[in-house]
Amino acid sequence: MSARRKIQYNSPVVLTFAAISLGALILNGLTHGISNSLIFSVYRSSPKDPFTYIRLFCHVMGHSDLNHYVSNMMMFLLLGPIVEEKYGSRNLAILIAITAVITGLVNMMLFRDTALLGASGVVFCLVVLASMTSFSNGRIPLTMILVMVLYLGQEVYSGLFTRDNISQLTHIIGGVVGCVYGYCHKGRR
Repeated sequence: MSARRKIQYNSPVVLTFAAISLGALILNGLTHGISNSLIFSVYRSSPKDPFTYIRLFCHVMGHSDLNHYVSNMMMFLLLGPIVEEKYGSRNLAILIAITAVITGLVNMMLFRDTALLGASGVVFCLVVLASMTSFSNGRIPLTMILVMVLYLGQEVYSGLFTRDNISQLTHIIGGVVGCVYGYCHKGRR
């Protein structure tokens, strides 16, 4: 059997998202940052600008550089297949879109001069959802509680005491979206 037949495209949403994000990163390099500014980052702009709505969805696919891309995609590729198998491809695609729109709108409303890009909100959504995979019969897994406490604690601490280019609010929103979605769907396809 050839190697080609042994390799399986096991998580179509996860793999397609990672490929599109890589394409966006390459395009950003080729355009010297123009594509990120135009399509793959979200910031306050006129509601009359059609790109405003495109950016609400596409900002999660943009990354500032290769390190930013790799750090997000390592976790995304690790957790995404677990979530996609548990919740289904369609639900994962919807969840990515919901997380993108919510984080994009919050950034536009709260931060006048800040552009947001990257999949970290989606990644933190997956972190919470992956910890909820054993959620059943109304019982809350201790692993989910620990992930939420550690994760939220770290993000609140980082938001209060460090100054960097990382949006802790986006991480928190992604985690909350994952928690709400996981609780409402309880792993049903």
